[in-house]
Amino acid sequence: MADRLTHEQIAELREAFSLLDKDGDGSITTKELGTFMRSLGQNPTEAELKAMINEGDMDVSGTIDFPEFLTLMTRKMKETDEEEEMNETFRVFDRDGNGYISAAELRHIMMNLGQKLTDEEIDKMIREADADGDGNISYEGTSDFIFKIISFS
Repeated sequence: MADRLTHEQIAELREAFSLLDKDGDGSITTKELGTFMRSLGQNPTEAELKAMINEGDMDVSGTIDFPEFLTLMTRKMKETDEEEEMNETFRVFDRDGNGYISAAELRHIMMNLGQKLTDEEIDKMIREADADGDGNISYEGTSDFIFKIISFS
């Protein structure tokens, strides 16, 4: 995964790692992570810090070394890319930009994908993805829903 990073990205991550690794021993501890998080105005508990370290600690040493940090950051960057892609897809589907996908917008999407659906089928799709019961699809209910729509095409 880390092999997909550019030399510039690796250099930036090396710099970030060095900022976190206060004692310069080549690993980030929960204490160092906590100091960093508090400098950002966060106040994580010891359990939260351990969970953050454990997420990237592949060799179960209790710390994160630079290769583990690269792998973790690459995974986080991929998650961010997927989130941005989902946001963009939602904006395309939300034709009037009001923050939700209506039955009319869904019908338009499906027709553009070559799917002629009945009103009942559209209503069923809306119900399945309607997170708050208002008859529309808000962003919170879209990730699985958009995947289903794309698989229709």
